Amino acid sequence: MNLLIGCLIIAALLPLLAKIPLAIAMHNAGGYDNHHPREQQAQLQGFGARALAAHHNAFESLIIFSLSILLAVATNTTTDTVQWLAIAHIGFRIAYHLLYLLNAHILRSVAWAIAIACSFAIIWQCIPN
Repeated sequence: MNLLIGCLIIAALLPLLAKIPLAIAMHNAGGYDNHHPREQQAQLQGFGARALAAHHNAFESLIIFSLSILLAVATNTTTDTVQWLAIAHIGFRIAYHLLYLLNAHILRSVAWAIAIACSFAIIWQCIPN
């Protein structure tokens, strides 16, 4: 169970870490506008726009992954399979973010699909036989 909680903590940190490239892109686009950051972000292009999209997607992914881990803990479904799925989810989410920044759209989509499949597979593991 500690591994699952650790993965959940890492997943919660990923959106915050995803903000770093976005902040760099904003800084490079005339300085970080802390008064109107969303207006500035909406004007980003290229790397900056991809960094913004990846940042948003990290929050979106956190919802389903959090639910899957909380369900696994609540149902005491903390098997090796569930733990490996959680680790795989984190690994593919990191890959997804890097691939998004690198504009490798096909590989990025594959990484996204595998990560989300891991979350749903964890939920599936929690269904009683």
